[in-house]
Amino acid sequence: MKTRLTELLGVEHPIMLAGMGGVSYSSLVAAVSNAGGYGCLGASTMSRDTLIEEIAATRARTTRPFGVDLLTAFPDSLVEHVELAIEGGASTFVAGLGVPSQIVELCHQNGVLVVSLCGKVDHALRARDAGCDLVVAQGTEAGGHTGLVATLPLVPLIVDALAGEIPVVAAGGIFDGRGLAASLALGADGVWVGTRFIATFEARTLPGYHDRILEAREDATVISRAFTGKTMRVLSNDTTARYEADPSLLHPFPDQLFTSMREGTFHLGGDGFTSGVDFRREGYPAGQAVGGVEEILPAAQIIQRMVDDASEIIARLAQL
Repeated sequence: MKTRLTELLGVEHPIMLAGMGGVSYSSLVAAVSNAGGYGCLGASTMSRDTLIEEIAATRARTTRPFGVDLLTAFPDSLVEHVELAIEGGASTFVAGLGVPSQIVELCHQNGVLVVSLCGKVDHALRARDAGCDLVVAQGTEAGGHTGLVATLPLVPLIVDALAGEIPVVAAGGIFDGRGLAASLALGADGVWVGTRFIATFEARTLPGYHDRILEAREDATVISRAFTGKTMRVLSNDTTARYEADPSLLHPFPDQLFTSMREGTFHLGGDGFTSGVDFRREGYPAGQAVGGVEEILPAAQIIQRMVDDASEIIARLAQL
C-alpha cells in the first residue's frame, strides 16, 4: 500500500506508531518498523540516559526507519534531546504540544524530517509555515494530549487547507483497516495509531493498563487536566472524577504533572513491575478506540490486518 507517506518515510505501509510516552519503547517501535510500518519512540517521559539507551536498543532491533516523539512544552531539554535523536539515527523528529519552529533548521541540516501533531487547521498552517515536512491531524478521539475537534471533520479540513503541499496523517479513533481506508478516503496519506498498539505484547505498560484497555467501552474515557494540567484523554476513574467535581484543585502545566507524580497517580514511564500503581487512581492515557480493542496481539499482526482489511475495502468500493 503506497502513498506519499510511505515514499517520504521509506516504509511499506502508511501506518505510523504514535509516540506514546511510557508505552512506545524500543521493543514496540522496532516491531512496528520491522512489520513495514513506521515506529516512533515516545520519548516525552524519558531521561537523557534512557533516551540514549532506547535509541540504541531500537537501532539494534531494526535496520528500518524510526522516529522520536518529544514535547515542545519542555524547551530546556528539547534541543539536546533532538540532537541525541539525530546522532542515534532517527529519521524523523515528531513534535507534540506545539510547532517546533526552533528545531526545524537543525533537523533539516542533518537530514531529519520534522512532524507536527495538530488539532486545528491553524496549527497545521503554522507547522507548514515553520517548514515541517508532514502533519498529523489528530482528532479529539485520540488518547493522550488532544484537542476538541473530531477526526472526521478535522482531516479533510487540514487536507484542504494545506492543498497538497505536505502530507497529512490522520489520527484519533483509528484501530483497524476500516479506519485506514476511511482516512485515505478523507485525503490523508496514512494513519497515526496509538491506543490499538497499547494492547500488544511489545508495548511497555504499567500494572493494570492492559486489563483496563481490554475491558473499557468506547465511553470509558474522558478529557481531563487531572494528570498534567493540559487536556489529556484518559480512562476515567476516581482521580478524573475528583478534579471534575472540583476544578479549583487543578494547577497549570507542568505543576499539575508534578502534583500527580507526588500524589502517586501518574507513573507513566514505569513498567509492569512498577509499585504503587492503583488502577482506580492511575492516569492511563487511551482513546475512544478502546471500545474496539478486544485482545492483545503482536504489533506485526495488527499492521498486517489493517493493511489487508483496508485493501479489501478499497478494492470493493472501486467496483461499486
